[in-house]
Amino acid sequence: MAKPGTDRARQGALLLLQGVREGLSLSDQAGALKALPPPDQARAGRLAAETLRHRDRADAILSTYLSRRPAPRIADVLRLATVELLEMGGAAHGVVDAAVTLTRALGKRGQAAAGMVNAVLRKVATHDGWGDLPPQAMPGWLRAPVVSAYGEAAARAIEAAHQAGAPLDLTLKPGAAAVAGAQMLPTGSVRLHGPVQVSALPGYAAGDWWVQDAAAALPVRLLDPQPDERIADLCAAPGGKTMQLAAAGAQVSAVDISPARLTRLSRNLARCGLQARIVEADALTWRPDAPVDAVLLDAPCSATGTIRRHPDLPVLRDGSGIGDLVDLQARLIDHALSLIAPGGRMVYAVCSLLPDEGEAQIDAALTRHPGLSVETPHLAGVDPAWITPAGGLRLRPDYWPDLGGMDGFFMARLRRD
Repeated sequence: MAKPGTDRARQGALLLLQGVREGLSLSDQAGALKALPPPDQARAGRLAAETLRHRDRADAILSTYLSRRPAPRIADVLRLATVELLEMGGAAHGVVDAAVTLTRALGKRGQAAAGMVNAVLRKVATHDGWGDLPPQAMPGWLRAPVVSAYGEAAARAIEAAHQAGAPLDLTLKPGAAAVAGAQMLPTGSVRLHGPVQVSALPGYAAGDWWVQDAAAALPVRLLDPQPDERIADLCAAPGGKTMQLAAAGAQVSAVDISPARLTRLSRNLARCGLQARIVEADALTWRPDAPVDAVLLDAPCSATGTIRRHPDLPVLRDGSGIGDLVDLQARLIDHALSLIAPGGRMVYAVCSLLPDEGEAQIDAALTRHPGLSVETPHLAGVDPAWITPAGGLRLRPDYWPDLGGMDGFFMARLRRD
């Protein structure tokens, strides 16, 4: 018999999966689980994420035993149970019984399908060959440009990294002690493996650190903020980079258009005992009172570099709108450069795998702005092979395979004459 808490977590996971089918991201659905205790919320999130991460692989197994496609909610139960059985090592009796109970709770259609779910999952539980299935492929709209840019072997390695998921990375405040059991990464971030309840970790309440992927921590290190420098952090929320800048002693203006995201940024700053000027404004039109020393522009993008931690993204997006994002990024670059004092610098960053949002943006900016130059990065822990011929930094999920990977990013440091 499954524990009640486990069943609540499974119910929560199914609720999240339904939300994704309806167009909501996992991160947009935090309120859907508010009735659950924190451990069940965390497990529900893990179950939903793993189901999405292995959705196509689960469908490949299930198609062997299904004579027709089940209704969407029943398909969610079958996928969840298949992943729990074959990927997560769940005990067959408990997982199958829980799936049948969840199916019966879906009304008349579920009650009618309960026998089928029981029969199919009992066969799935003994299925051999899960480990031989290839990693879940990127959608075609993403895979084609990735193969064009990096090659077929790299695309497969990226897909393997997506399937592996993402550990939890932390950025420490200067002088703070590392969390016990954490792994120190070459670039200075610390990493925790396995399921983690963030708010229960030592140092959370004291504000000793914040959650930030190791790749996402590098744009600020590339900018190299100095004490008392005036720095604009454009598109700043939820604030990881703002906190890095503030912790370095810079005078930071954190600009974002979203009031809700700025509220989260303010809370993060308060927890960590850091200060920044919070500005609710459109980064395309905001101007400081006087030119700033530096700008950090973490531009809106396709977020295709974050699939390892956001497996809902391939389900939610179809590649449309990339052209609009590229246009917005170019306009943001032009505006950001206009905010910088002569001789000042800017770091442009996107968590995208697409060269159109990264390398091509810098090439175009150099053409539009005579006197603009790229400064080649010199950062601890950065493999020289990650540096592009033009002096940008291209990061991919398949880098650091033995350490647990990293998000895909492109970033470049620009200097004005």
